[in-house]
Parts: sequence; C-alpha cells; structure tokens
Amino acid sequence: QVQLVESGGGLVQAGGPLRLACAASGLSFRSYVMGWFRQAPGKEREFVAAISFFGSSTNYADSVKGRFTISRDNAKATVLLQMNSLKPEDTAVYYCAARNPKSLDVYNVGAYDHWGQGTQVTVSS
Repeated sequence: QVQLVESGGGLVQAGGPLRLACAASGLSFRSYVMGWFRQAPGKEREFVAAISFFGSSTNYADSVKGRFTISRDNAKATVLLQMNSLKPEDTAVYYCAARNPKSLDVYNVGAYDHWGQGTQVTVSS
C-alpha cells in the first residue's frame, strides 16, 4: 500500500532553518504531484507548497514564499521541504501528500489522496 513517511521535524529557534523529508513507497512516485500541508492547533490544515512530476513547477503559500523551498528526487522517491527564516507562526504539524492523478488543483486538501502521519515543527521565539 501507499506509504508517505515524514521526518526532520523538531524544535528550532526563530530565524533558524529546518529541512523536512518525505519518503514515499507503494506508488509510481514520478506520476504524482507532491505537496506539503500544515496544521496548527485549532486551525484547519493549510497548503504550504507543491511540486510537479519532475520538479519543473512549484507553488507556494504566500506566507512561506521566499523562505521555503520544495524539491523532489524521483530516483529516491523523496520530496523535501527546506524551511529557512522560520517564524513562531510556522509552528504546526507538517504533512506530506500525494495528489490524486485526476485532479488539477494543488491548493486544496481534497485534491490529495495519500497522506503521511505528520511531523511536528515547533519554532520558539
């Protein structure tokens, strides 16, 4: 079955960097648009970033543009999220997701079929 496993979360001071990784298995990885979402306590899950099949196109939430970079390695079936200049408001559980092949949307939770278990990112002020 499809498995998405996130890693790299943790506690970091404001202004610092953190890199998240998502290892995928059980799917034809290069056939999926991949995304990162996050969910803070008491809030809805929100879009962070997405990357096209071969990495030629990326999309970002306005709140992370210029600070976060999404990338992928199809040979290793891995998607990365490099987070720089972290802010306390970036604190959340971060989820990796694989988009439904029939969807053209990248921003909405409902467009994604498969999800990881999440990894906690906490940014202290």
